[in-house]
Amino acid sequence: VQLQASGGGLVQAGGSLSLSCAASGRTYSRYHMGWFRQAPGKERELVAAINWSDRSAYYADSVKGRFTISRDNAKNTAYLQMNSLKPEDTAVYYCAAQENWSVRPSLLESDFGFWGQGTLVTVSS
Repeated sequence: VQLQASGGGLVQAGGSLSLSCAASGRTYSRYHMGWFRQAPGKERELVAAINWSDRSAYYADSVKGRFTISRDNAKNTAYLQMNSLKPEDTAVYYCAAQENWSVRPSLLESDFGFWGQGTLVTVSS
């Protein structure tokens, strides 16, 4: 599956952005999806993940209550709605896909086998 992320940009603290991840190729609907981010000088971290079937979701503690991951299998697209953005949310955001070998997605970065290019999100204070 090929992934194309979009929607990054510059926003003031407290603002919102919505990221999209368009998939093409193999059966997108059977992949767990995730959003990762990498801030300057830091390791890449998982922000949110969504199950391929029941759409149950996982969130990093740092974004709970502010970010929402969703997917539209008919459009082969995953989304990350980001509200109440903080300067510490500044990072390059990546979408990734994981084959559904298990009912729930693994939260390990190494288990996501397909990656989109990053999209930069900058939150100004």
